[in-house]
Amino acid sequence: MAGTDRVSMTDALSNVEVLDELPLPDEQPCIEAQPCSLVYQANFDTNFEDRNGFVTGIAKYIEEATVHAGLNVLLDEGQEHAVMLYTWRCCSRAIPQPKSNEQPNRVEIYEKTVEVLSPEVNKLLNFMYFQRKAIERFSQEVKRLCHAEKRKDFVSEAYLLTLGKFINMFAVLDELKNMKSSVKNDYSTYRRAAQFLKVMSDSQTLQESQNLSMFLATQNKIRDTVKENLEKIPGYEELLADVVNICVHMFESKMYLIPSEKHMLVKVMGFGLFLMDSDICNINKLDQKKKLRLDKIDRIFKNLEVVPLFGDMQIAPFNYIKRSKHFDASKWPLSSSQTPSPQADLMVHLPQIREDHVKYISELARYSNEVTTTYKECGTDSENKETADLALRGLQLLSEWTSVVTELYSWKLLHPTDHHQNKECPKEAEEYERATRYNYSDDEKFALIEVIAMIKGLQVLMARMETVFTDAIRRNIYSELQEFVQISLREPLRKAIKNKKDLIRSIIMSVRETCADWQKGIDPLQDPALKGKKDPDSGFNVRVPKRNVGPSSTQLYMVRTMLECLISEKSGGKKTLRKDIDEMTMGRKINKCNVRHHHNEECSDLITMEKRIQFPIDMSMPWILTDHILKTKEPSMMEYVLYPLDLYNDSALYALTIFRKQFLYDEVEAEVNLCFDQFVFKLSEQIFAYYKQLAASIFLDKRFRVECSALGVYLLPYPRASRYETLLKQRHVQLLGRSIDLNKLITQRINADMQKSLDLAISKFEAGDITGVVELDGLLQVNRLCHKLLSKWLALDDFDSMLREANHNVLAPYGRITLHVFWELNYDFLSNYVYNAATNRFTKYRGITFAQPVTRDRPPQMSHHYLWGTKQLNLAYTTQYGQYSGFVGPQHFHTMCKLLGYQGIAVVMEELLKVVKNLIQGNLLQFARALTEVMPKVCKLPRYDYGSPGVLGYYHAQLNDIVQYPDTKTELFHNFREFGNIILFCLLMEQALSQEEVCDLLQAAPFQNILPRPFCKEGEKLEAKQKRLELRYAALQIVPNIEKLGTAKQAMISREGDLLTRERLCCGLSIFEVVLNRLRSFLDDPLWVGPPPANGVMNVGECTEFHRLWSALQFVYCIPVSENEYTVEEMFGEGLHWAGCTMIVLLGQQRRFEALDFCYHILRVQRVDMKDETVKGIHLKKMCDRIRRFQVLNSQIFAILNKFLKSGENDELSVEHVRCFPPPIHSSFNPTGQHYHAPEHARP
Repeated sequence: MAGTDRVSMTDALSNVEVLDELPLPDEQPCIEAQPCSLVYQANFDTNFEDRNGFVTGIAKYIEEATVHAGLNVLLDEGQEHAVMLYTWRCCSRAIPQPKSNEQPNRVEIYEKTVEVLSPEVNKLLNFMYFQRKAIERFSQEVKRLCHAEKRKDFVSEAYLLTLGKFINMFAVLDELKNMKSSVKNDYSTYRRAAQFLKVMSDSQTLQESQNLSMFLATQNKIRDTVKENLEKIPGYEELLADVVNICVHMFESKMYLIPSEKHMLVKVMGFGLFLMDSDICNINKLDQKKKLRLDKIDRIFKNLEVVPLFGDMQIAPFNYIKRSKHFDASKWPLSSSQTPSPQADLMVHLPQIREDHVKYISELARYSNEVTTTYKECGTDSENKETADLALRGLQLLSEWTSVVTELYSWKLLHPTDHHQNKECPKEAEEYERATRYNYSDDEKFALIEVIAMIKGLQVLMARMETVFTDAIRRNIYSELQEFVQISLREPLRKAIKNKKDLIRSIIMSVRETCADWQKGIDPLQDPALKGKKDPDSGFNVRVPKRNVGPSSTQLYMVRTMLECLISEKSGGKKTLRKDIDEMTMGRKINKCNVRHHHNEECSDLITMEKRIQFPIDMSMPWILTDHILKTKEPSMMEYVLYPLDLYNDSALYALTIFRKQFLYDEVEAEVNLCFDQFVFKLSEQIFAYYKQLAASIFLDKRFRVECSALGVYLLPYPRASRYETLLKQRHVQLLGRSIDLNKLITQRINADMQKSLDLAISKFEAGDITGVVELDGLLQVNRLCHKLLSKWLALDDFDSMLREANHNVLAPYGRITLHVFWELNYDFLSNYVYNAATNRFTKYRGITFAQPVTRDRPPQMSHHYLWGTKQLNLAYTTQYGQYSGFVGPQHFHTMCKLLGYQGIAVVMEELLKVVKNLIQGNLLQFARALTEVMPKVCKLPRYDYGSPGVLGYYHAQLNDIVQYPDTKTELFHNFREFGNIILFCLLMEQALSQEEVCDLLQAAPFQNILPRPFCKEGEKLEAKQKRLELRYAALQIVPNIEKLGTAKQAMISREGDLLTRERLCCGLSIFEVVLNRLRSFLDDPLWVGPPPANGVMNVGECTEFHRLWSALQFVYCIPVSENEYTVEEMFGEGLHWAGCTMIVLLGQQRRFEALDFCYHILRVQRVDMKDETVKGIHLKKMCDRIRRFQVLNSQIFAILNKFLKSGENDELSVEHVRCFPPPIHSSFNPTGQHYHAPEHARP
């Protein structure tokens, strides 16, 4: 771009926006019908408008073409009237009717009624006039053809087929008029209003109204009128016999391309025979005269008991025969039998359809590969013929399979089921529901889906090769026609000229002049055949040009009719050209047919419109088939799920292009909106449930699964591999002209399901106690794995972000999990759980409770797929996690560390410290004051001379008030238990956190250049080996690699991440030490340390310090209890001891406690005298055993506490400071006085 060229910001932005329209091919699997943004059909049928251009043809056939053109116009008009009747919606229901003759707005209602219904009544009048005109024209043609002189000449097959189309049109119109009661109702409403308003005042209008009323009210009016008119024509039965025979011939020879042509042939057979059978003609006698083959027709009627009439309406052709005058059941053995028709059993056709599909798809794929890998401008004649035959065979297969589907559907509509045949069908089910919803077995539904998928899939493949097929078809038809006209007809022409058969010569010359495309543009006059001579020995070479253009429909008609004249029996001809004529018939049909032939439009009949305004989707066949796949979850069918939905596309196309009714399209669109929403909802739910089940099955403990399988307790198979991945790749599904991103819609719903699953997991935890934290972690892990599996195909939100949102801590410093953990700790764990160091677990005490009962919300009701996936997996995981529900142990603390994180742990511990502060400065302080008052002022250590029973008796007497204090063993110990449980919780949390951090450090070590020291043999250098090891793992080092290859910002982030990974709490910091220091700060009341000792050193016998109070409490709980009483261990666990020992250590009274404790003194004395007596009801030996057990426990607690409290001190500071005192001097040797003084107070 030159320097002077400038692009404005607006232009630049518009250029960028244009990029959105740039098609980007993706790798979406093709599991839907051919998506067409623009649907078109090129129709080259001119309806003989160009007939005057072929002046060289036989004149009478040009005249016949003119008649054909007029008849085709009538057929098109009849199609429009059929559409009008079929799509008629009852208007009279929506029009209010006057309730009485005195109603004031009665005239206005009638005027509006006439105004609204007048256009519709005009349509009915036009329909009545048309059927009169059509019957008259048909009768005229039959009468003309049945003239005695005309019967000597032949009638072309095309003409007979046109007459057959007229017979079909009469049958369709008559049946539609009979079936549509809404037409009669609307006209009655209009006539009543018109008579009241006296709109129809003149006699002609009244007469027309009467005629229309009688026409609509009379059943089978058109059929009977046609029959009456034909019976007046002599010899009409022979002409109709020719029509029926040509239909039989074309049906047996499969000279039809689309299902509607096939079904038209069958309807013409039935209605034609009905018209023939009368007082003057017996069709049974015609059969005897070999003018009809009733046995062939009987077989056809049995194979096709029901054919589509129009739209979703159907008819049984054999019913026409039953209503005929000379019906003889013996002449119709197959049709009269009760054996089911092959049409009713799709499973009979399915194996052959599968085989044909596989063969054709294989051949098509091979040919497609040849076309794409080798480029040719135009193939040879043989290659073009092979390609055209391939296309024809594909179209015939599409037609055949579509016929099977529509014929089965028509048969089912005419043979609805009931509750006797189908137990699932309710008695009150309406007729249409019994014909669709309950009339298909599971196998039939699967077969129907499979056949529809084959049709749609083959349509896609053929559409991709449309340009190749159409080119080959045009070249092949052109080549074959020109070779036939220019080469094959030379010999018949030579013989005709030689034998002077002028008629044959003129016909053949007309054929050549009509269709021949000579090499040089002119007829080769030097051709010896034109003179009746044989070719010379050297031969006469006729070169046929090669062009990419087919003959027009008029040309093919003219050629076929003139050749047919040559072989007609009435013309004395021979059948040598019959094959060529039949090939031209199919050639004309192929030439008219676009390869993207919408055979599937025939499947649109699977959506119906009947007497109801709108059917529920449960009765709609596309939804029935789609829903069947979703209900059964059959993996092999999952990829077919979009094909039934494509029937809505066909129906919408039918509504707009064939019926041309907007309201029909609106009905289809409304149903599609509802169905597709249901489809996406059900599919998303299934996909989420499948992947949740898969994740839960992967996560389930393998040994548990094996043991369950061995015991036969649970059947826990992995979910069947389903093909949801193909559906999840669909990003532009075509439905009613919309391009739908199915992947996006499923992503939105699964995002919501995943969010709900996480929310319900946390809600379930909130409805239970603290032990549910392990199950919560399992649920979150399964959801994380499910999210990971789904994220391979769906652009889901980040799992951690979703978890934060469900946990309500997107912006808040703590979430629902943290709050509930603290809530459970505060209201349940601290008050009701007791700790046992032997198992390292807290268990819930079920006896006497000292706290209010905990009330929680009821657990939420949730579907299985929101929990673990299935009912069986829910049961298995409930059993597995039930093992963690009776206690709180290391597993729970590890889980809490993972879920709470550093911030959550800090919040919980901070709140627990507040609870401890309230305990120490509240209840415990009050109890301490009260107990200090009843403690003896002085309680010395008795001498050994008293013996252990005496010492016990002494202490019992001294501490009797403490022993008898009412709240000692209840409220006081309960408060100490809460205090101790908090200390233990903090300690165990730090241990769990340290293990988690060590694990993280070990896993991160290889990426931080922290390598283990290698083993060195003798003679090996450690440094060299270490360097080789570092070089080997250099590619793993995050920070050096990013600094080398990344940006400065990336390098800074990596260094910060490396620093955060290295600097962990376990590397030198201790949470528990901080907790202990905080606790020490709470013990600031003078009561805990008492007044200064009188001797200036320490209190020995005085009971003024906390350790003396704790000694008294220890004496209380060391007293053995009777068999029926609860022990302190059972009621309060070891948290009680942890609380007391922690306070003693933090107050610096550990040594004094161990030296001066009452219970320890009893134990020391008893170990000396080994006495075993009962003192005041206390068994001495048992008490000493308890004292010893608690002494060991206290020692362990002191050791742990001292380890943490002294962990931060330096080695030189960790040495105990010994204070030296001079030995006491007896008073007799004390010159200064009678009292002992501390050295600093001694006088100089």
